[in-house]
Amino acid sequence: MPVLTALALSIGILGGLATWAFVGPAAALSLQIWAAFVAWAAFYHSGGTSAALKTNIPAHLLGAFIGWLALVGTTSLAGGLGVPVAAGICVGIGAAAMVFFANVPLFASIPSTVYGFACVAAYALLAGKLGTLYAATLVDNPFLNIAASMIVGALLGYLSQAIGLAVAAKPRTSAAA
Repeated sequence: MPVLTALALSIGILGGLATWAFVGPAAALSLQIWAAFVAWAAFYHSGGTSAALKTNIPAHLLGAFIGWLALVGTTSLAGGLGVPVAAGICVGIGAAAMVFFANVPLFASIPSTVYGFACVAAYALLAGKLGTLYAATLVDNPFLNIAASMIVGALLGYLSQAIGLAVAAKPRTSAAA
């Protein structure tokens, strides 16, 4: 079967199973399927190779951590500066830091770093988690939750690629006469 067909099946089946697991048996962990899909997409956007996996996971984690720090900074400074100014300062510093860290090969995937930052900010803001930034639990801490969700997503990307390539038909070669 063609590679894209094999990948479509692999990604579709794993995506369905992951969604079922995230909202079913593993729901108590409160992992975010959408953040897992962001990391999964980043894996393919970065080439869909083991090298992509090795750079995406650290970059996602760095971005998630910088996003968490920006939220901590914003909530700490908001009383004195107001939310717009505090957020602008913290996001500006965070954006500069993400690009600066790209000088380290392990964190060279700037888009993947931004995805981690954005996912932490989205989860914290949309799920009302600003009051739980310091929580020590996966369920409540936006950094821990998104980091785990994105690691799972990146690994699912790698697994879907491996399965897709394994089931794709190899081109036929003609025998020499």
